[in-house]
Formats: sequence, structure tokens, C-alpha cells
Amino acid sequence: FLETAAYFCMKAKMGEKEVSPHSFFSIWHEFSSDFKDFWKKENKLILQERVKEAEEVCRQKKGKSLYNIRPKHDSGIVSKNCSYT
Repeated sequence: FLETAAYFCMKAKMGEKEVSPHSFFSIWHEFSSDFKDFWKKENKLILQERVKEAEEVCRQKKGKSLYNIRPKHDSGIVSKNCSYT
């Protein structure tokens, strides 16, 4: 524990010889809960961005036709033999 507290440069409070676990973990708890809240908010924003991108891609694909329609050309026996003018 003391090595971990030293790694994070934690110093003892006034009147204490060493860093107590209570003081270390109270600060650590605040940090971890804040980090978790920011993490959730950031993930929510990223998810919203991805949903918007997916909706845009879907709209673009719907705008494009999946097949091409060609104009019908008169061909075959009827068009060659019969003239209706």
C-alpha cells in the first residue's frame, strides 16, 4: 500500500506519520467515480455520433436506386412489320 501511495505522490496529512488507507481511498473513490461519469458521457456522445453517421449512410443508400430503368425500344416482329402512321 505504501509503495502505491508513493507512486501516486501521496503525502501524509498534517499530524499523521504515514498516508492512511482511508485518506488514499477516499481520494481514489472520488477520482474513479468522476472518471466513470465522464466515461459514460463520452461513450454516449460517441454512440450518438455513430448513430447519426449510420442514419446518413442509410439515407444516402435509399436515395440511390438499386436498379436502372432503361427506356423501352421498339424491337421485334410487330414493330418491323406494322407501321401505324
